[in-house]
Amino acid sequence: MPRAVPRAARAGRDAAGSAGRSPGSSRPASGAPRPPRVPRPSAGGSRPAPFSVRRLPNPRLTGLGSGLFGSAVMLALGGLDILLFGASLTVYGVLFLPVCVLTALWVRPGDLPAPPVVMPIAFAVGVLPVADGGDGAAARLMGLVTALATQAGWLYAGTLAAAVTILVRGVRRATARRRAATAQAVRRPR
Repeated sequence: MPRAVPRAARAGRDAAGSAGRSPGSSRPASGAPRPPRVPRPSAGGSRPAPFSVRRLPNPRLTGLGSGLFGSAVMLALGGLDILLFGASLTVYGVLFLPVCVLTALWVRPGDLPAPPVVMPIAFAVGVLPVADGGDGAAARLMGLVTALATQAGWLYAGTLAAAVTILVRGVRRATARRRAATAQAVRRPR
């Protein structure tokens, strides 16, 4: 697909003369004719769609990036849980589920096995500020182990949600590959 050239760049190029054009021709030096610009119609008529409908975020995380994303979001949600809900482990567990699904949706296809592995680590990182603990490292460690043990249901549910999302993406990817290979084999003459 050809890139759209800004109007200012076209004006500067036209003012410079025939630089970059073959002699006696109005075509660029590459020889390829430039297709006419066709305005794209919007989905809702003459008014453009709102930004959120037009383009949703679709980041592609690496395996390491999915771990960092999950850990950072869960740590932030743990802090938010302390501020708004008084360190409720149930609220923290409920918030863990959509983070697992989003991480599984946003990971690159080559790194599909990563989210079910890194999300339990992200759960443990985020539960650090939420876990009950007293003074000292031993008391904090005891609070962390207790929180992980009592909230294992949320941990397993989030990991399962990430694994199911990854499996669905993998099956869809394999099906699309198989269809493309079948379509290519049908098109190819013998």
